[in-house]
Amino acid sequence: MRFLSALFSLLFMVAVSGVIVLYLIFQHYSYDLPDYAYLKDYQPPILTRIYADDGRMMATIAAEQRIFVPIKSIPKLVSGAFLSAEDQNFYRHAGVDVLGIARAALMNLQNVGRDRRPMGASTITQQVAKNMLLTNEVSISRKVKEIILAGRLETSLSKDRILEIYMNEIFLGNRSYGVASAALNYFNKSLDELTVAEAAYLAALPKAPNNYHPVRSHDAALTRRNWVISRMLEDGLITQEQADAAVLAPLQTRSRDETEIVTGGEYFTEEARRQLVSRFGVNLVLEGGLAVKTSLDPKMQSVATQALRDGLIEYDRRNRGYRGPVAHLNSLQNWLAQLKNVPVPVGAESWQMAVVIDVSKTEAELAVIDGTRGHLPWKEMSWARREISMDSFGPPIKKPADVFAVGDVILVEAVKTAADGKEYPVGRYTLRQVPLVQGAIVAMDPHTGRVFAMTGGFSSRISQYNRATQAYRQPGSSFKPFVYMAALDKGFTPSSLVMDAPFEYVQGPGMPLWRPENYSQVFYGPTPLRIGIEKSRNVMTVRLANAIGMDAVVDEAKKFGVVEDMPNLLSFALGAKETTVMRMAAAYGMIVNGGKKITPSIIDRVQDRDGKTLWRVDTRFCEECLSQNWVPGRETPEIPDTREQIEDSRVTYQMTSMLEGVVQRGTGARLRALGFPVAGKTGTTNDSRDAWFVGFTPDLVAAVYVGFDEPHTLGSHETGASVAIPVFQMFMSAAMKGKPAIPFRIPEGLRMVRVNGTTGALAPASDPKGIWEAFIPDTEPKEWEMRPVLDGTITGEYANGVDSVEGRGELTPVVIDGGEVPSSSPFAPATQGTGGLY
Repeated sequence: MRFLSALFSLLFMVAVSGVIVLYLIFQHYSYDLPDYAYLKDYQPPILTRIYADDGRMMATIAAEQRIFVPIKSIPKLVSGAFLSAEDQNFYRHAGVDVLGIARAALMNLQNVGRDRRPMGASTITQQVAKNMLLTNEVSISRKVKEIILAGRLETSLSKDRILEIYMNEIFLGNRSYGVASAALNYFNKSLDELTVAEAAYLAALPKAPNNYHPVRSHDAALTRRNWVISRMLEDGLITQEQADAAVLAPLQTRSRDETEIVTGGEYFTEEARRQLVSRFGVNLVLEGGLAVKTSLDPKMQSVATQALRDGLIEYDRRNRGYRGPVAHLNSLQNWLAQLKNVPVPVGAESWQMAVVIDVSKTEAELAVIDGTRGHLPWKEMSWARREISMDSFGPPIKKPADVFAVGDVILVEAVKTAADGKEYPVGRYTLRQVPLVQGAIVAMDPHTGRVFAMTGGFSSRISQYNRATQAYRQPGSSFKPFVYMAALDKGFTPSSLVMDAPFEYVQGPGMPLWRPENYSQVFYGPTPLRIGIEKSRNVMTVRLANAIGMDAVVDEAKKFGVVEDMPNLLSFALGAKETTVMRMAAAYGMIVNGGKKITPSIIDRVQDRDGKTLWRVDTRFCEECLSQNWVPGRETPEIPDTREQIEDSRVTYQMTSMLEGVVQRGTGARLRALGFPVAGKTGTTNDSRDAWFVGFTPDLVAAVYVGFDEPHTLGSHETGASVAIPVFQMFMSAAMKGKPAIPFRIPEGLRMVRVNGTTGALAPASDPKGIWEAFIPDTEPKEWEMRPVLDGTITGEYANGVDSVEGRGELTPVVIDGGEVPSSSPFAPATQGTGGLY
């Protein structure tokens, strides 16, 4: 009896000592615990979603890919699956599951020596404490802190709140934080669409997502999923029939359908991200759950990207050469396995790789990476002369063996028709390579500045450098419309004559004379302004700019947003000042919209995670739009037009008409094949380093640029007409398909007069060259009127014949010192330009 009493006393003292020790330990680790009070109002960082104009998602931006879902909106099937897998007693314990710890300890003892992963006993509350307040350090001190915090969380937060934080914070692999993001990324479903098997698979992931990857670790993932299903059955969450069906269900993931997301707008998305970070800061963009509505039109973006890629590929074939195979296989044994180990060149992801297995006189036989055989006809490789360097090429090729050797790994794309339109048999391919030349295209609404499409290069995988917004390049002759509009502002008309004759400009003491030339190296004598634009005459453009003063040209360029600033040097009249594709598109948009100021925009509206609008591009106020009494059938409220009028709409229409002439009779004549009203201007810089075309219909403007990132000639005979126009044509043809052909809108206050399109003189109805020209009243040509010629002659209305003076290179050069215009000139401006050239 004494022994039992002593033993009881000893045990009691040990127990009391243990309690004291535990108390002291808990007190010790309680001093520096993190503050958990913020979890009461905690809002987890969630992803920012970017949407296209049609409402489809383009991209997400986030440090952690998370979509927050309140606990009341999470289906019981999903939350129950996680409780069955992670914490069956969640709603019964106080933060620590003592029975669970005992069960885990027993199971771990039984599994000793069986090479099994130890069974954990952390509750969901403990996991929240660890994930939100502590680190992943494996130590006794961290475990003690976790237990203490779990108990405190249980007293300060409801069970549902703790479960809500857990379900939205847990990392489930595949870039997924939270169950909602995982449901989309693994199965392309919302939570309420998940099946029993799918919910069980997601609940199988928290322990080690990488160990249960649905493809790489399929069998382990299936076993783990089926174990969760058994736990769900044990907890009464599902019936036996549901469990049996779920176990038999295959484990298959599904990515987003193409109809649900927008692809191909990587440059657009990156520009949107840059603008968001600039306006809202990186933290709000990465964690704030913003909803961003953009102006991107998915159809236009797709055709713009394809048009630019096709144009760059076509130029690369026409002007460059073949830069060799991707790789070479020394043996064709196990060729497929070898081919799959060859890295795909950056930018070539949309093409297939193939190995040449035989070469004949007319074709190369291929083994394609998809396991099939194919043929590459001579027509599809006849361009592939070897390119040694940017300026050096190999000898001409005459047969396939001059291009390929057996074992060469090449890039190919299936083709159905040859360049001559003849259909190929099935299994024919064309040779591909990633072009070195780059380019950009922008399409926007000329009335609002909303950008419908933007592609800043051949592939964003090569470089995210956006040549539409970040590359400043010389626009060449595509700048000329702003010189001519400045002249129209000063009283010139489309029929005003300017002498196209040799011109010399004194640049300053000790500097050589500047002698601009036309592309044709021919001078044409007295020429109407319209012809100067249509045929892109350099000399008469310089003469015109000199006459009106470069200050007027600079003001016009700044007014239209082509540049922020520009020296008043005469050479800049020919487009020597660098600008961007985006600026040029907007500037031309202001021509066709009647001279209204627009600012390019790619983001329409930004909302926070609660749906509150933080920013929108359209800030116009419409009181009637907010009326609560509006009913169907009532007249739609008119929203005020607050755009600044930066140019006389009559002048901009005159320029629109002249640019339409570029397409009908000038350097853009190739575009007549489009079959609907279109206007625009080509641009080519010195040595053909940059090629442009900027053009528009009444409701759509597009700008195209092509050039090398490191400036290099595109080729001595390459121009905006040969390089940029094909891209514009492909885009406009697809973008306008099915849309009505609308003529350009003519503003009030103009008088339409029939003139000869070549001379600018009044034309009778029988004149085959007659066109309708727009004049501001009282500026139109008069019958038998003596018409002045800038820097030249006075000619009679019917005596003038520009066609007869083609090639008048013997005309005496006009030398104008320092940019001065002789006061005797009938076109002498009130303020003279100072001139100059670098």
